[in-house]
Amino acid sequence: MDDSQARKFQKDLNGGLVALVLLAVLERSQEDLYGYEIAKRLQKANEGEALFKEGTVYPVLRTLAAAGLATSRIVPSYSGPPRRYYRITDDGRAMLRQWSAIWRQTRGFVDRFIEGNAP
Repeated sequence: MDDSQARKFQKDLNGGLVALVLLAVLERSQEDLYGYEIAKRLQKANEGEALFKEGTVYPVLRTLAAAGLATSRIVPSYSGPPRRYYRITDDGRAMLRQWSAIWRQTRGFVDRFIEGNAP
């Protein structure tokens, strides 16, 4: 079987999940996080292998901030370019709860078919 089909499926699936996962990461952090740090956390959570490409994280973070679901601030860095730090907002927390409920419902629906428990 062609591995490109599996990669395309994973890419399509990830496209809808990145924002949900990023909001969850921000929600569980006590401090503001910058993009590279978030990407490394995602990689670590997946046993060292990045499920989302690092380049995918940054535009989604900007989109979340533009939508008011996260705030961002730029901090100078002594070791390189300035870093943009993100923090989830109250609206972001509310959206995370809503998206999480949708995800659980969708996951349950798909699992019923995959596991053969659907009518």
